[in-house]
Amino acid sequence: MTLATLEELRSAAKPAVYGRVGRIVGLEIEVHGINAPIGASIQIPSTQGMVDAEVVAVRNDTLVCLPYGELRGVEVGTLCGRGAREPSIPVGPRLLGRVLDGLGNPIDGLGPIEAVERVTVDGQAPHPLHRPTIRQQLDLGVRAVDTLIPVGRGQRVGIFSGSGVGKSSLLSMFARGTNATVTVLALIGERGREVREFIENDLGPEGLERSVVVVSTSDEPALVRLRAAFTATRIAEWFRDQGHDVLLLMDSLTRFAMAQREVGLAAGEPPATRGYPPSVFGMLPKLLERAGTDTRGSITGLYTVLIEGDDLMDPIGDAARSILDGHMVLSRSLATAGHFPSIDVLESISRVAPAITESNQRAAASTVRRLLAAYRDARDLIEIGAYVPGTNPDVDRAISLKESMDGFLRQDLHELTPASDAWSQLAALVEWPA
Repeated sequence: MTLATLEELRSAAKPAVYGRVGRIVGLEIEVHGINAPIGASIQIPSTQGMVDAEVVAVRNDTLVCLPYGELRGVEVGTLCGRGAREPSIPVGPRLLGRVLDGLGNPIDGLGPIEAVERVTVDGQAPHPLHRPTIRQQLDLGVRAVDTLIPVGRGQRVGIFSGSGVGKSSLLSMFARGTNATVTVLALIGERGREVREFIENDLGPEGLERSVVVVSTSDEPALVRLRAAFTATRIAEWFRDQGHDVLLLMDSLTRFAMAQREVGLAAGEPPATRGYPPSVFGMLPKLLERAGTDTRGSITGLYTVLIEGDDLMDPIGDAARSILDGHMVLSRSLATAGHFPSIDVLESISRVAPAITESNQRAAASTVRRLLAAYRDARDLIEIGAYVPGTNPDVDRAISLKESMDGFLRQDLHELTPASDAWSQLAALVEWPA
């Protein structure tokens, strides 16, 4: 008898241990009679089959669990046991063009995924001393971004806006206009109505062909929405490890934080800043730091952040801004005026711009920013006719170039401009005689 056979017999002869549901309150299930660590899987029978739950807290001899599915039919005294194995997701090149749920299962009706391997969603951020410095720009196809807020390969940028300002449409432009070899798109807490609309109309066949889409709608349990963000990040890491430059688009980081808030409060954490428990602010860097450069490839992360009432000092927005390498701010006033994309370039910044642009490019971008700022400062005087020409040379030039600058910054949803052409257009704009 071989050692492997002996181990199999020992495993088969090991008695099964079951616990019982002791209490159900809201999202929280308390299980007695099983010893399990944080993160372990517990299986609970319901009227819809076996439901997986995850241990999120341990109180004396009680496991506090949150479910991945519906709990209809579960009652006090229901028998439950340990899950068979740690959850995993399929990875491989056949993921391109597919749509997955938050747990990594295909939902596009195209059959099972031919995976190279299965991996857990856990991952480690690259070692800080082993990260190559960001030296190369990543094209995104949007003139205002590629020239005035340039994004580098491996950079992490937040897109800050209120609801209904055009952030999802902007992400679809990035997915179609980027020169990254692979795009991973995570839709966290989206409205179910908008998912198919986004994939078919905004992303389109050309964008989906080189993308992996991970979807977790707003009606799904908090753990599924939380897991979807890590599933998308783990898929991006796999492609990065194969030598690809990956663009990771996540919409939205705020809904990820809200899902963790539900988990933390159910686990018994005290509400802290605006109702968010401390684990939310500990979870954000664990997710965001996994993007970036690596010796084999890169993950450029663009994360949308919903700000309450267009308040940039929202706690999630403020925490994200302190971790990320730059931010784009979408303006509601620009959106209502029909200016798309509604990017307020004066409130937006890329922290790696000096490292990925040439001196003539930086000079042209600085000139446009200076003229936009001069026009903004004198706008009230200009609109009421009180500005006297000749008072300020920058304002005079800004007035003469205002229409041209607006035309450069505006871009149709289906119009994509290579970064090289955008830089040429910007140079021609600033060289126009005053």
